[in-house]
Amino acid sequence: MSSPPRSSAGLVQVCLAGVLWGTGGLTVTLVRERAPMNVVTASAWRLALAALVLLVAVVAVRQGGQLLRLLRERPGAVALVGLSTTLYQTLYFAAVVLAGVSVATVISLGLAPVLLTVVEAVRHRRPPDRWAVGTVTVALVGLLLVSATGHGAAATEGGARVLGVLLALAAGAAYAFATDRAGLLAGAAAPLPLTTATTGIGAVVLVPVALLTPGPHLTGDPGALALLVYLGVFTMALSYALLYAGLRTTTGSAAVVATLLEPVTAAVAAALLLGERLGPAGWAGTVLVLLAVAGLARVEPRAQPVAPPPGGDREVTAK
Repeated sequence: MSSPPRSSAGLVQVCLAGVLWGTGGLTVTLVRERAPMNVVTASAWRLALAALVLLVAVVAVRQGGQLLRLLRERPGAVALVGLSTTLYQTLYFAAVVLAGVSVATVISLGLAPVLLTVVEAVRHRRPPDRWAVGTVTVALVGLLLVSATGHGAAATEGGARVLGVLLALAAGAAYAFATDRAGLLAGAAAPLPLTTATTGIGAVVLVPVALLTPGPHLTGDPGALALLVYLGVFTMALSYALLYAGLRTTTGSAAVVATLLEPVTAAVAAALLLGERLGPAGWAGTVLVLLAVAGLARVEPRAQPVAPPPGGDREVTAK
């Protein structure tokens, strides 16, 4: 039996978020070709620009009251989601430097669906559905094949590599935690105010950190500025609004499997635009991830009804 249309729409929203995230790495690479800013600075630009655009959008659609109400009624929960999302990104970038792109990607993105499958089984006091377990397994095999064929910075050796693996594990745990907490919040707030609140917290935390890193922190290159705007608007503001909208009707474990479209998109984009070779294994992994995402339509949707946003206002998503 197919899942309800609302659940299917939520899954599509999460998939679109994963595709947008998959263009982020390529965009950062192109930015750094034009302006030699470090990754932390580029990430800070991403968060700051996203927060600015989201604030303008909140005012434009008259959801400022919902944003203030959310911050007043759920400050701790919003802060946890914002900080854990920022922490995941920071830990992941550090793991890439120390352990390499493939290892960091497989561990951090692969750990999250496993953790959330276990968390949801404990929360509902029942073992995970066999179809759900099979879907996660197929997705992880596909992720392994895609990541193993990717190219990136060479990993370090010895203790630094071990530290990179530990950071990747921590990143995966932070990603799973952020997705789980966001899923619980998604029923209490419209996606746009929720995205604005969590992104704003991330920007407040990361921008000062970026200012302490080696420069440059600014660029006058029009192409680099345009790419930074794309990075903030599409790979942060729009993608997280889509994720939080999708989490209203999609389980966290299903959502993180769907977002495995991120490394698939990144690998395909690198092959098409940067001339990197994906290879037979990479294409096979891509097919497996796509099959797993298609199989999510059989995974049981959230059992609990979605609560109306604070104030009873109609939901408006940042599409």
